[in-house]
Amino acid sequence: AFTITPGQQHDCTQLQALLDSVSVPCLGKGRPRKRPDHLIADRGYSYPSCRRFLQKRGISHTIPERRDQAERRAKKPGRPLTFNKEQYSRRNVIERCINRLKQWRGFATRYEKRAVYFCAAITLISLIMWLN
Repeated sequence: AFTITPGQQHDCTQLQALLDSVSVPCLGKGRPRKRPDHLIADRGYSYPSCRRFLQKRGISHTIPERRDQAERRAKKPGRPLTFNKEQYSRRNVIERCINRLKQWRGFATRYEKRAVYFCAAITLISLIMWLN
């Protein structure tokens, strides 16, 4: 799943919209799930509002904590956040996928002026990559 935002908009504002567009196919019969088993995200999603949203939806996550948040939390007692480095290292699959998408000049420079055309280009490029 993907969502298009203006260049100056922060990623964490689109977490809910992105998770609403996720569709996890189930094995056998039945409708696809709307809730992934686990989310791996970068520090851009390390806000308490994002963590609360994921906790409310019952989605486990691996998100590194920003330095300023760790310093602020160190002053207060409580259970520390869990972070699995091995699981977080699997995030490189997404980074490599984005790098492969950027090999297409139309995607990297965003020649399309309308978001609908850009979404169509991402879908087409993704299909071509998947078929190869």
